[in-house]
Order: sequence, then structure tokens, then C-alpha cells
Amino acid sequence: MAEVVQGTQQEFWRPPSPTGAPAAVTLQAVPSLATTCGRCGTEFLIGSRFCHSCGSHRTQAATAAEPDAGFVSVTWNHLLQGAHLTAATWRTIEFPSWLRYLHFHEIKSWLGLPTASLIAFMIGLGCVTGALLAGLLTARTLVDWQAIQFYRAEWLLAATAAFVAGILLKKPSPSDSD
Repeated sequence: MAEVVQGTQQEFWRPPSPTGAPAAVTLQAVPSLATTCGRCGTEFLIGSRFCHSCGSHRTQAATAAEPDAGFVSVTWNHLLQGAHLTAATWRTIEFPSWLRYLHFHEIKSWLGLPTASLIAFMIGLGCVTGALLAGLLTARTLVDWQAIQFYRAEWLLAATAAFVAGILLKKPSPSDSD
């Protein structure tokens, strides 16, 4: 590389000139212009086969390194048809009438809590359940028993934090200000 710089006056912001350089110095290829989508005019992302704005197919052929675009399209359509079939099946199933009491809005109106407080309340109930289920673990030694008690304490601490968050997120009713 020293022979490249001989006899040239180089300034610190310019690279050394490649005149008389060995074959190790290669010129970079000029990048071609980016292709744009024919439908919306957005430039395609590098290596993408679909437009990220409108979803249309890229008109160029897929390279050998990329998976077949036709296979991906057929697989995607097959998954969508399966999802529609599953949704249609769920609509035909008749559920018991008491199950409507488990709807989120039904519980919300029954308890009289806003959405954020109800979610915090549900998280708190889940943490209390976790503390109860931690008692199902069997302890063979004193260290195991202490670890289980520590797990219970963590679950109960999380439940307390969730219940306090639910209280703080509850909007005061007009009758509370009296």
C-alpha cells in the first residue's frame, strides 16, 4: 500500500489515489436505482418480494437463494382459509346461557369498576391463585420449604400491588365526594 501513496500529495480528507496500485484495489460497483411499486409508487425494501405499503407483488423474479414466492402465496391463502373456517365453526357452536355472565363487560357492570381497575383486579386474583397453587409444591427439606414460602410471599406481594393499582385507577363516584 506504500507504493500507492508515493509521489502524490494527499490531503487528510482524501483517500490515496489508486494509480499504479496492484490488483488488490478494486472499484466498487455503482448501485442501481431502487425499484418502485407499480401500484403505489413506494420504493421496495432491499430483498423484499412485496410492497410494504400496499402489499402487491414485486415484478422481478425471485432469486435462487429466496424461497419460491408462489409457495409462500399458496401457503398464506391456505392459512387464511383455515382461519375463516375456524371462525365459521365457532359461530355455529351454541354455548350455555350462563356463560354470558363471564363476559368482560358483564363483570365490569356487575362490579361497577372501570376497565383499568377491573384488569388490575383480575391480575390480583391471578396472583392470589398463584400463591395458593405454590402451596401444592412438596418440600423435602427445610430449604425447599423456605423457597416455597418465598414464592408465596412474592405472589402475595404482586397481588397486593395489583389491588393497590386497581384502587388508585378507580375513578371516584359523585357520591364519594359527599
